[in-house]
Amino acid sequence: MNKLFRRGAIGTLAIAMIAGAALSFPAAIAANDRDVIREGNCTGASDWKIKQSPENGRIEVEFEVDSNRAGQTWNVRLKKNGNTFFQGQRTTGARSGSFEVRRVVNNGAGSETIVGRAVNPSTGEVCRGEVTANL
Repeated sequence: MNKLFRRGAIGTLAIAMIAGAALSFPAAIAANDRDVIREGNCTGASDWKIKQSPENGRIEVEFEVDSNRAGQTWNVRLKKNGNTFFQGQRTTGARSGSFEVRRVVNNGAGSETIVGRAVNPSTGEVCRGEVTANL
C-alpha cells in the first residue's frame, strides 16, 4: 500500500510540474511555431522585444519598446545583416506607453540577423535587441 501511494504521489507531482512549466511560457504557446522572439531591458527603465516570423516566403520583423510613459519620441533603426531597412521616429502611445515597428523584408539564404535599436534623445536611454533565425 505504501509503494502504491508513493507511485501515485510521484505521478501526480510530475503532472503538476509539467502543467506548471507549460503555464509559465504563455508567449511561446501563443506564438507561431516558427517565430523567434527575444526580449530584454534597455539602459533605463524601458524594455524591448524583437521578433522574426515567416511571412509568405519573406520575414516579418516586429520591434517593440515599452517605456510605460506616453508621448516619448524615440529614434528607431532596424538592420538586417548589417544593412539598414528602416530608420525613423516613433512616439509611445497614450494607453500603453509603447510603440512597435513592423516591416516585412526579403528572406535570403541561411540565417538572418535582425537588430533593432531605439534611442530616446530626451533621456539618452538606448534599447537594442537582436534576433537571428533561419526561417
